[in-house]
Amino acid sequence: MTDTADRSRLDGLAAVVTGSARNLGRATALALAEAGAAVMINARSSQAEAEAVADEIRAKGGHASVHLCDVSDSESADRLIAATVATFGRLDILVNNVGVRRSTSITETTDEDWRAVMAGCMDATFYCCRAAVPHLRRNGWGGIVNIGGVSGHAGVAGRTHVGSAKAGIAGFTAALAAELAPDNITVNCIAPGHIETERNGGELPPHFKARHALLGRPGEPFEVAETVRFLCSPGGRYITGETIHVNGGWYITIA
Repeated sequence: MTDTADRSRLDGLAAVVTGSARNLGRATALALAEAGAAVMINARSSQAEAEAVADEIRAKGGHASVHLCDVSDSESADRLIAATVATFGRLDILVNNVGVRRSTSITETTDEDWRAVMAGCMDATFYCCRAAVPHLRRNGWGGIVNIGGVSGHAGVAGRTHVGSAKAGIAGFTAALAAELAPDNITVNCIAPGHIETERNGGELPPHFKARHALLGRPGEPFEVAETVRFLCSPGGRYITGETIHVNGGWYITIA
C-alpha cells in the first residue's frame, strides 16, 4: 500500500490537455505537471500562450511540449495523440477540455451554430478518446476526464446547442466508462459552473447573472484543475462513469 502522499502523485506519467493555453485548460496542465506528469499543451492557434504555459511548467522543473491543432478534426486529433506518445514515450491521461459556447435562441440558431458547438464539444471529445484508448490500454491503465458544464444538466435558456452537447458528453462518459472498465481505464466528467475565466467578449452569461452559487462567489480555475488531478491520481482510481459538479452549489443533484 502506498502512503497518503504518494496517492496524489503522477510521476513518470504523460498527459495531454486539449485547449490548455488559457483558463481551465492552463490551470489543469499546471496542476498535472505539479503532480509530476509530463504534459502536452494544446491550442488551436494560440502559439505564444501555449508556449508560455509550457515554459511555466519547465521553469518549475517539469516536462512539457506544445502541439497546435484543431481537435474537432479527426486527423488532427490523431496527430495530437501520436505527437504526445512520440514526445514522452507514453500516454496515461487525457483531459478533453476544448469546448464551444454560444448563446442564441432556438429560432436564431443557425446550422453553422449547431455544428460548431457539436464539433467543438462532442466531436473533439470523441476523436481524442478514440485516438488515445489504444495507448492507455497498452499501459494497462489510464484516466480520461471530459469537461462538461452545468448547461447540460440544469437547463439554460438560449443554449439548446450547448446544453445538448454538454449532456452528450456526460452520456458519452458513462458509456465509455462501462466499455473501458475491464481495461482499468477510468472515465469521468467534470461539469464546472461559474468559473472566473477570460471570456470572449468579456460578458458573463445571463444564467450566472440571474442566479449566484450558494457559496457566494465564482470558482477559480485551480478548483476545477485540482478535481481533474484527483480523478487522475492513484487516490481517485475507484471513481468512474461519474459527472462531478464543481459549481459552488449553483446546481445540486441528488440523483
